[in-house]
Amino acid sequence: MKVFITGASGHIGSVIVSQLIKQGHQVIGLVRSEASFEKVKSLGAEPLMGELTDLEILKIGATEADGVIHTAFIHDFSKFQENAQIDKAAIEAMGSVLEGTDKPIVITSGILGIAKKGEFVTESDACDPASPRFSEKTALELAAKGIKASIIRLPPSVHDKGDKGFVPFIIHQSIQNGKAAYPNEGTNRWPAVNRQDAANLFILALEKGAVRAIYHAIGDEGIPLKEIAKVISDEKKLPLASVTGDALSQHFQWMAMFIQFDSPAKADITKAELGWTPTHIGLLEDMREHYF
Repeated sequence: MKVFITGASGHIGSVIVSQLIKQGHQVIGLVRSEASFEKVKSLGAEPLMGELTDLEILKIGATEADGVIHTAFIHDFSKFQENAQIDKAAIEAMGSVLEGTDKPIVITSGILGIAKKGEFVTESDACDPASPRFSEKTALELAAKGIKASIIRLPPSVHDKGDKGFVPFIIHQSIQNGKAAYPNEGTNRWPAVNRQDAANLFILALEKGAVRAIYHAIGDEGIPLKEIAKVISDEKKLPLASVTGDALSQHFQWMAMFIQFDSPAKADITKAELGWTPTHIGLLEDMREHYF
């Protein structure tokens, strides 16, 4: 199979590329810099230079491939709404050339903010139609047109060496502010997944995913934020501290809203339907081994 992947040089995308190549697939990888071009080429893939705003380039990549994996997103939270619109237009552009074919497209979404009906967020829990990120809604709209679109929801931490996401920012803020802080009581929980396991799930969804299916990439089902802060406290010899109100906003800055979500999640349906089993180390062990 020839696969077109956006975000091919990224934290998750680069591992997906590597796994696809090892399994004998051909890969076209969207890249936006010379450094990314060389990285993707070194992995054995064919780089395609372009931005998420280059809709005609996206259409070319999707047209030339037998399937699409969309992992790219512009992670500038000061322009989140603008970037969500760019993401929506990119998904629609790629979908437009898949209509009338049997080519699959796997779209990336997120767990945080999904309202849970029970103790855990499950694949059956619907995304709020008013969500500021449009990827899930747009993927379902593609599926309604007969396009073989499925969705993978990622947890807030997709961890491994080279992580530049939420957890490294939490560590940075702890060091900068001189304390390993957690929000309020610290009992709210985040799920997590090792990026090697997440990459494997993307490939399974591409190969076996059902139309309109929602899959969860979950290794750790729910880690209390206080436990994450405790690892930072132990490793950096910082006092462990609760922050609330204005102090919480000052400590976590743009992440203040996200850090307070309680979003434990399960992946039982995903495991049953795709035969996926996470096998790599969990977040807390990964932090101790690789994050300091």
